[in-house]
Amino acid sequence: MKLFVTGGAGFIGSQFIRDWVKRFPQDEIINFDKLTYAGNLANLTSVEDHPGYTFVRGDIRHSEALLEAIPHGADAVVHFAAESHVDRSINGAAEFVSTNALGTQVLLDAARHRKVARFLHISTDEVGGSMHPEEWLKEDSALKPRSAYAASKTAAEHLVRAAGETFGTDYVITRTSNNYGPFQFPEKLLPLAICNAMENQSIPVYGDGMQVRDWIHVEDNCRALISTLRGGRAGHTYHIGGGFPRPNRYVLESILAMLDRPKSLLAPTKDRPGHDRRYAVNFDKIVRELNWRPLISFQDGLRQTIHWYKDNQQWVKSVRSGDYLNYYKEQYGQSLSQSKAA
Repeated sequence: MKLFVTGGAGFIGSQFIRDWVKRFPQDEIINFDKLTYAGNLANLTSVEDHPGYTFVRGDIRHSEALLEAIPHGADAVVHFAAESHVDRSINGAAEFVSTNALGTQVLLDAARHRKVARFLHISTDEVGGSMHPEEWLKEDSALKPRSAYAASKTAAEHLVRAAGETFGTDYVITRTSNNYGPFQFPEKLLPLAICNAMENQSIPVYGDGMQVRDWIHVEDNCRALISTLRGGRAGHTYHIGGGFPRPNRYVLESILAMLDRPKSLLAPTKDRPGHDRRYAVNFDKIVRELNWRPLISFQDGLRQTIHWYKDNQQWVKSVRSGDYLNYYKEQYGQSLSQSKAA
């Protein structure tokens, strides 16, 4: 197979590429990434010399770059590229709309022109908005985004479906709950808490800390994405969850306990504007149709993640300081052009 992966230097995208290369070493993968602050080629050192792997630096909003990079007749586009941090969308929504909505449309058009066989769109449980207690987001639930990030991802979903209706694009959409695991940029809750706790620094807690999130290890998520790409029904949406919805405070206290740090490190702060109270996805459909289910328990996955951050302090220091951006400049020049010929 030939895959064109957008945002493959990010947290989930890089895990997907590493896992795919391990399972299907004969396949070809082009990783097309803008290398924003959250994209890091150090996440892909294990595959960078693989003969079937190619990195191309580019922006999904630029049609010419996409048309040059996407192989004609590729088997699939796997679309991870997105601005994803809710706090940043509150402070500047325009970039989120431009990348997540407009960028998705430009990518859809390019994929159609290059006659790509399938389009896998990675979405989020946040498109469903805040769930009431005991309520679970289903694939056919009404979409009620409550942040600029969630609204931009909702728009992207609608554009993907429109391409299916208008042009017959073979697409599959996945919505995933909160991912965690190695190589996650430490602006997100778990890596931020782990890194701060290791350094005995305070950990910000929005409001009362009782916002509920469903957690899934990134390896479990990528297994689901691979199954969905290969076996999901065209035109369908699949939810991917960990089945572990818990309040943020519970998760943070678990991290402190595993690191033998005091709860006094938790520092209550003003709540995020419009903060959704609860996310939880029903993922019966993917279990029933594709025989997928999460295998890594939250406690085991959290311990593994903590150990990874302990063992990879240089990576943490590099991303926190921004030194990896200088590395890109040294390796690829000002333009950060292709690392290999596409």
